[in-house]
Amino acid sequence: MLSTRRIGAEDSATRDALLDAALKLLVEEGYASVTSRKVAGRAGLKPQLVHYYFRTMDDLFLALVRRGAAQNLERQARALESPQPLRALWQLSTDPAGTTFAIELFALANHRKTIRAELAAHADEFRRLQRVALESLLESYGVELGDMPSVVLPVLVTGLSQILVLEETLGVATGHAELRTTVEQWISRYEPKRSGKASGS
Repeated sequence: MLSTRRIGAEDSATRDALLDAALKLLVEEGYASVTSRKVAGRAGLKPQLVHYYFRTMDDLFLALVRRGAAQNLERQARALESPQPLRALWQLSTDPAGTTFAIELFALANHRKTIRAELAAHADEFRRLQRVALESLLESYGVELGDMPSVVLPVLVTGLSQILVLEETLGVATGHAELRTTVEQWISRYEPKRSGKASGS
């Protein structure tokens, strides 16, 4: 039977505070630590408020996925608009916080079908947009992909960045410096390094 209990407004500052607290717990301690009591404690609020804004913890996780997906699309758009979009995209992809968040969500998705479906839908859309953007960008730089399908590019970027961050979190660094140097050298062929950070990073 569906609940008719009123749920707090989505534009509420309290709801945002709960999501912020849940995100910090997820990244710092892992998805298993994200309980209503811990989220409320981290936000400095009463535990019952968690279920006022989210009927279940799955609803809270779904809200995190949706908010994270929207923010990721915004960051990607800013990176693509920057003076050095390739460099900005690589910096975005290798941001430890973003990758750790994604890895924890993947682990959660193994146990929650609703999270898995939502995450897959957003990942497919993000990858589609990234592929289109990279195709256009590389074409403007005169880069020929040869026999490599363009859809492979976002998969490579995602895979490399997640391996780097995950292994560095574990203390594994073999080959990492060389990989970063190789990527930097390739990017520098088309976007020579400038002073200061690339905008959008």
